[in-house]
Amino acid sequence: MNNRFRLAATASLLGALMVAACSTGNMTTAATANGITNRITNGITNARRVLLVSIDGLHEQDLANCTAAKTCPNIASLAQTGVTYSNAYTPGLSDSFPGLAAILTGGSPKSAGLFYDVSYDRTLYAPGDTQCAGPQGWNVVFDETTGIDAINGGALTHLDGGGAFNPQAIPNAKINGVCTPVYPHNYLKTNTVFEVVKQQLANARTAWADKHAWGYDWVNGPSGKGVDDLARTEINSVDPAMKTDYTDVYTHTEKFDNLHVRAIINQIDGKDSTGANSASVPTLFGTNLQTLSVAQKAPNASGGGYADPQFTPGPQVAAAIAYADNALGQIVAELKTKNLYGSTVIIVTSKHGQSPADHTKLVKNGDTLTALLEANNTLDRQGKFGQAATRSGNLNDGSGLAGTGLVQTDDLGLIWLRDQSQTGAVVASLKANLACTPKGICADGPQASILSGAALAAKFGDPAQGRTPDIIVQPNPGVIYTKSKKKDAEHGGNAPDDSHLGLLVSYPALHPATIASTVSMTQVAPTILKSLDVNPTLLESVAQEGTQVLPGLGF
Repeated sequence: MNNRFRLAATASLLGALMVAACSTGNMTTAATANGITNRITNGITNARRVLLVSIDGLHEQDLANCTAAKTCPNIASLAQTGVTYSNAYTPGLSDSFPGLAAILTGGSPKSAGLFYDVSYDRTLYAPGDTQCAGPQGWNVVFDETTGIDAINGGALTHLDGGGAFNPQAIPNAKINGVCTPVYPHNYLKTNTVFEVVKQQLANARTAWADKHAWGYDWVNGPSGKGVDDLARTEINSVDPAMKTDYTDVYTHTEKFDNLHVRAIINQIDGKDSTGANSASVPTLFGTNLQTLSVAQKAPNASGGGYADPQFTPGPQVAAAIAYADNALGQIVAELKTKNLYGSTVIIVTSKHGQSPADHTKLVKNGDTLTALLEANNTLDRQGKFGQAATRSGNLNDGSGLAGTGLVQTDDLGLIWLRDQSQTGAVVASLKANLACTPKGICADGPQASILSGAALAAKFGDPAQGRTPDIIVQPNPGVIYTKSKKKDAEHGGNAPDDSHLGLLVSYPALHPATIASTVSMTQVAPTILKSLDVNPTLLESVAQEGTQVLPGLGF
């Protein structure tokens, strides 16, 4: 990559050059006194590595508000040498799996094939069906129960999930006539940035740390070898000191996230994530932070969530944003100490947001969607499908029923019918029960939708191929299909609050800018590769979907 711009002699020439640097989208810029006019480039050139940090739950409004209020000074500092994207969105679904897959593959669920960490695939066989001789159709569960601690419904007693896969969580597929286990990395349909970086850059090293020790094995990509240093940390494991998992309260989640911050600092210092072994500094590395997400979900009455529709943070969210900002500050300080900051692209974003921010819109009438499907015998009337179909009553113990279909609900509904020929009749039934009543599905507003048929196939792929839901229900924003008092916000769907995300790309050679044109989170993946001077179309999802790099970065 070559430098594209020379030092501007006047402020007007500087402005012209900055407009040239971002031919796509609307862009506002602001020069400052801290050396910006002394840089001779306005683009990502000569980058040696990329650091990706996902702060789960980080809305665009969180980023804008904390910067304006000066409550996230470290993020604000990164923005002074970065491009902020004020209209970045998830590609249709906002669960952690499709959200992170967008960032790492450059693809939507249509190409990457991930719809939720708990989903369904009509082509798969049960984990115990090692001959692939029984019925097809399995409830795929790649979450905290994917680690061997959860075998036979066991307690999650180890931070590393027990150190191996739970064999009861691994379904089978007939591949070239051979019944073969399908691990999470096999389940992802397209390759990842980690794989491409390792293939294309000599001696490149990759690293990642996330919330589930074994469910996130899919970040390795189909090769199973994309990440050299995958930290196996399980947020739902029991902390011996507290006798609970790390999601009970945001201050406890900080303890879990500190492990990931420490892992990144160890890697910057030339060690592996544990700090026990020497290793080269990764070419592509990153982590996920969960504290903000936990604070957003906490009941509004106890200080969780937001104070108003303008995303004014409540006490827990304010503290969680401060925590994430401090974590980034520690990481950036270490990069500077090791003289690595000047050659590192830093991307701050999120897998998903959280809905609703406006607590007055919250509706929790219970899982009326599943209840309607069961009442009509579309799914088993006694709930014998999916995770609920295990003989033991323990989740993901391998004893569930195959071929039952599944409904997955949070602030959306993903429906895999046990009989796909019923799609039209089920859609008609749903449309006859749209009202937001104790028995209605709360999808009667202008931002609600019921997607099926050709429209669904065009956006998410053909359900007949086995992976894509038959019907996707987006209820009114603010609806969560639960009566639980533990959470006042959720994610997974396409409501504005869980799909509109914060996105900042920072590099010392960049001038501060805000791009207001709409971009997709899928554009992060090709941008990572382009930053490292690697062809983005080597990502299979990028090639299939025509995903472009983010604008305004001087490529």
